[in-house]
Amino acid sequence: MKLSIILAPYDSGQYHGGFGQGPEALISGGIVEALTFNGHDVVVEDIGEVGETPRREIATGFAVCKAVAAKVDASVSEGRFPIVLAGNCLSALGAVAGEAADSVVWVDQHGDLNTPETSIHGFLDGMALGTMLGLCWKPMAASISGFRAIDPSRCMLVDARDLDPDEKRLLESLPIVRAAVRDAPGEVAKLKAAGVARTHLHLDLDVHDPRTLRVNRYTAPGGPNPDELRQMACGIARSIPVVGVTLTAYDPAFDAEAEVPPVVGRLLIDFLAALERI
Repeated sequence: MKLSIILAPYDSGQYHGGFGQGPEALISGGIVEALTFNGHDVVVEDIGEVGETPRREIATGFAVCKAVAAKVDASVSEGRFPIVLAGNCLSALGAVAGEAADSVVWVDQHGDLNTPETSIHGFLDGMALGTMLGLCWKPMAASISGFRAIDPSRCMLVDARDLDPDEKRLLESLPIVRAAVRDAPGEVAKLKAAGVARTHLHLDLDVHDPRTLRVNRYTAPGGPNPDELRQMACGIARSIPVVGVTLTAYDPAFDAEAEVPPVVGRLLIDFLAALERI
């Protein structure tokens, strides 16, 4: 398969800081070689430095989305399947825009459904899915070329186990499909019933059970082990048309043994094999 790996190495507006070191660490950890060995034609592109200097979290976050959207759109035009390696989950807005996706499977230990009115910490990335669903930051999201908010009925939220009180209340009022990792492929039927045609798969790597794989400083008990997450991703690939993937939130400072890159490489190899068999 022809692949485009797009690097968006930012964390809260900072270039190559914190989670922003994750994309390059994944590349250095051998995922390109692993994918190439398995027969894929891989090109790697970095969005580079974007936004104004000095950088501001919100402005830079959406500048990253715009750059990702442009790279993904170009990749799709060249017949390449886009894989975005990003620091922050907000970058998924750019991927969805570039892919013209009409649905999302959002796999994360957090809900990312806060808004400026509900956020306790003011963390922009904690509003990423809320922004994708059109709940907040509407003018900023509209500035991303090709972006269209995803209808909540076309969103599946998988394994969100660390939710703020307002996120829990919001989930009671929205038609978002909720699923555990083991059940997610079977719940895809609900997205199909909503008429979806192009699905984006978003994998925040901190969804993993921190006892089996720790990817950053934000850890909540529970979650899948790497085998379970990989099996879920393959099940999604076999069940619904997936047009792109984002992988986020890897901070190599919390991975002293460099365990994460091989896990991500195997996940992508098996996921792409499942996708090709459709």
